[in-house]
Amino acid sequence: MKKAFVYAVKHSIPVFVGFVPVALAYGVLMASAGYNFLWTGATSTVVLAGSLQYLMVSFFGGGVSLGTVIVMALLLNSRHIFYGIPFIEKFRKFGGWKYYLIYTLADEIFSLHCSHDFGPDVDEKKAYICTAFVVSQFWIIMTMVGSLIGSLITFDTTGIDFAMTALFIVILIDQLRESGTKLPAVIATVSSAACLLVIGADGFILPSLMITVGLLIAFRKVMEPKASVETGAGALPEEKTGGEAEQ
Repeated sequence: MKKAFVYAVKHSIPVFVGFVPVALAYGVLMASAGYNFLWTGATSTVVLAGSLQYLMVSFFGGGVSLGTVIVMALLLNSRHIFYGIPFIEKFRKFGGWKYYLIYTLADEIFSLHCSHDFGPDVDEKKAYICTAFVVSQFWIIMTMVGSLIGSLITFDTTGIDFAMTALFIVILIDQLRESGTKLPAVIATVSSAACLLVIGADGFILPSLMITVGLLIAFRKVMEPKASVETGAGALPEEKTGGEAEQ
């Protein structure tokens, strides 16, 4: 277990670095909204999805209906359904631990699971569990630290939530550079802009998401032949033999 834990920490360092500003910013936002570090930690533990947690801050104080929250959460995190498909058989081999691994299968942890490179002396099952544990706990702890820092801040924190926006902009730019088709980005941009103009800033997100998802489904056959075949974080995990991992 010790070797698996050390491996998991080393393997997760890039994610740790990326989590620091985003997790701290989320904690500060929660504090500015009137929630202490315990509520922040509880939200991070139960939700464990950074983008949704950022949206939830505005949900808490914006009087958003429960129905809208449910649909938004489903649409925003529906990608997690597809994350689980490549790991159905692998997690099944891990017995009761499969439920914990399913619970922790967020974006960054999925990426790490797809890029494992075990040494001959590292147990695969323990490495998967340790990776999921250290990353999820780091996120939870850092958001709580951010909340404690936020409770001590006396100046205006308006704009700090741009940390998540900046993260998604970087991800979008990277995807645009690697993708074989720009149609999804065009559809999402036009849908968002149109709904913003027609409906207004208070209620455009949900209709825009629904329109975008509908159009992506409609144009799926057009986009699939143009899409590039991704490797790395988006690749399906292969079975490991001889202590080596294939990405």
